[in-house]
Amino acid sequence: MSESQADAGESETETGEHVAKDTGRREACQRCGRHQGLVGKYDIWLCRQCFREIARDMGFKKYW
Repeated sequence: MSESQADAGESETETGEHVAKDTGRREACQRCGRHQGLVGKYDIWLCRQCFREIARDMGFKKYW
């Protein structure tokens, strides 16, 4: 391999252009696996339907 090809390969790795970064974000409900409507506040990571079912058991109160 020539030097120019070796340098090009290194620069892509250094800049991370082709590297997928894991941001730590959950992509599915921890209870049922649903992907939409996630409640991530307080690191709960449940879909809104599951959250409504178990929120009182977790100590959340409804104020209205």
